[in-house]
Amino acid sequence: MSDFLQIERDGHVAVVTMNRPQTRNALSDDDAIESMVAMCETINKDMSVRAVILTGAGPAFSSGGNLKTIRESVGTGLGEPANSRYAYRDGIQRIPMALCNLEVPTIAAVNGPAYGAGNDLACMCDIRIASDKAVFAESFVKLGLLPGDGGAWLLPRAVGMSRACEMSFTGEPIDAAQALAWGLVSRVVPADELMPAALGLARRIASNPAHALRMTKRLLREGQHARLDSLLEMSAGFQALAHHTVEHEAALDGFLNRRNG
Repeated sequence: MSDFLQIERDGHVAVVTMNRPQTRNALSDDDAIESMVAMCETINKDMSVRAVILTGAGPAFSSGGNLKTIRESVGTGLGEPANSRYAYRDGIQRIPMALCNLEVPTIAAVNGPAYGAGNDLACMCDIRIASDKAVFAESFVKLGLLPGDGGAWLLPRAVGMSRACEMSFTGEPIDAAQALAWGLVSRVVPADELMPAALGLARRIASNPAHALRMTKRLLREGQHARLDSLLEMSAGFQALAHHTVEHEAALDGFLNRRNG
């Protein structure tokens, strides 16, 4: 794994920091993409991790694409336009797929500007908490581009279609207060309270059983596109598994003992 990500542990919580402030934590470079994908794969295999916090080093959360290299990697520098399709599919589009398949709950602690793919990265997380210094922009149109990283799927699910269209068609930024009003984030805190707030929430999540958390997240994700009958069938199967976990048995015993005590 490259130096793009710094990963620290706080009990059952993994704190993942994009650590390239010189590029404002741009996502589009190959090693940044590989780091994100590898991080998700590693955490999926580690049952001791029950929650992830994703944040950025320096003043920015993420600037999205690295404009100094993007032309050569996915733009006109390729010569053949059709090759850009593969550059996206085999490049930055691996990040939304990896985060969508990350089994544990994720919290984006948005410490500063989240532009373009950086805004979409925040939307890839399950929960978003913003510093009062955070700024969000679906800014692709300002560069004559469009959200090639899945933003057209992600943003409407976060803020609704009308507001997603406003952000996408104008490319203009919104501040943290507006992001809160629009439902893009669930809370806004002073900058120096961002990580304590994110850690506090992550610890509360991580206090719950690992299997139940992972299956609950999977159901929520499936519920975004599945039919009700299909989701109910999947829920029944997952619940059958949950009923036979050690954690459920212990919780049930504890409840019954308290009631009968």
